[in-house]
Amino acid sequence: MANREINYFDEATITVRSGKGGNGLVTFRHEKFIPLGGPSGGDGGRGGSVHLVCDPTFNTLFIFKRQRLFAADNGKSGGAKNQSGRAGADLEIKVPPGTLVRDAKTGDVLGDLTEKGRRLVIAKGGKGGRGNQHFASSRNQAPRIAEKGEHGEELEIKLELKLIADIGIIGAPNAGKSTFLAAVSAARPKIADYPFTTLTPNLGVADLGDYATVVLADIPGLIEGAHLGAGLGFAFLKHIQRTRVLIHLLDGLSPNPVADFGQILAELSLFDEALLSKLTVVGFNKMDVPEAEEKWPSVKAEIEKRGYEIMPLSAVTHAGTRDLLNRASRLLADAPVAPAPEAMPVYRPGPDPDAFEIRREGEGVWRVTGKKIERAADMTYWEFDDSSRRFQNILEALGIRQALTEAGVQEGDTVLIGEAELVWSD
Repeated sequence: MANREINYFDEATITVRSGKGGNGLVTFRHEKFIPLGGPSGGDGGRGGSVHLVCDPTFNTLFIFKRQRLFAADNGKSGGAKNQSGRAGADLEIKVPPGTLVRDAKTGDVLGDLTEKGRRLVIAKGGKGGRGNQHFASSRNQAPRIAEKGEHGEELEIKLELKLIADIGIIGAPNAGKSTFLAAVSAARPKIADYPFTTLTPNLGVADLGDYATVVLADIPGLIEGAHLGAGLGFAFLKHIQRTRVLIHLLDGLSPNPVADFGQILAELSLFDEALLSKLTVVGFNKMDVPEAEEKWPSVKAEIEKRGYEIMPLSAVTHAGTRDLLNRASRLLADAPVAPAPEAMPVYRPGPDPDAFEIRREGEGVWRVTGKKIERAADMTYWEFDDSSRRFQNILEALGIRQALTEAGVQEGDTVLIGEAELVWSD
């Protein structure tokens, strides 16, 4: 049950669908004293596009638990007297800062929304079909040709929320991370004396004085195998990537705090080696307990031997908590600031739109697939002879007619293109 709650908090898979373009119209001017007014069919309006917009008023992806399908409006059909149809309204989907957008099927990163107002066009609306006014020529002054609107795009996307915090608080389960966060900020996370109390990351804003603040993220405890999904680690390791400085808390009552320290570093390295290069200060917690106080000298020596600075504290009594926070804040001033990534789709050359494939689906049945030819079939008014002839010309221009002939298509065979079912004739 806990894992489901985690997924709803920082991961969601949704389907977005842009609007279909409006149909173009076949019509002619019929006015008094103008018996041959010519074609006057208007164009269809474009379909609405789907945008993802970064909005800081949101801090979780919980809204997508209730709604999984988001669709923009369709465009309206064209009218008489060359009137174009109304465009479909665009749809804006608001997401919190730190939302990474992936193609759910391929895993490709489509965008990274980190700043207020940043937007990403995730599905473009279909183009409106052209009315017959565009197909008039000296040879055909009364064309019965128009285009249907282009279908919109449908895409399944995965949203991943990575918390945006200045300082990440990491450590083994029960190290006292939530208690430390509560001690230095106004955050009130759930706190109890057992491992994995924190099932979701907590954010806190600490006041440093002189109107300076710092944002801290309490990351749930990591255990061995977290980079492979063991325990709760897999769901939260990604939140550490956005932080600039780490506070690594050690449990002073652990049988071996130094071993815990090495285990956490190993998990970070296995997930993302760059995490080890983050500026880090170590805190040795629970110094209010004699057992921890006895361990302090040996643990301090071992951690410093590894090149890390370590400070003693008690999150419960607040002793040393401000010193540790201030030290992490000074490190933050020296930490590099990563440039804000552009929220734009990753460019990858797509397939040739003119390309097509022909396959036999049964006795006398052929299937033609290809982006351009399927789009042309979808936008054709088959009830008009002029439109059908135009489609035949497209088959000829793309080389599909010749390819079908060479493949062995016979008179009377069925040729399927998109949703169109055609009868082959020489």
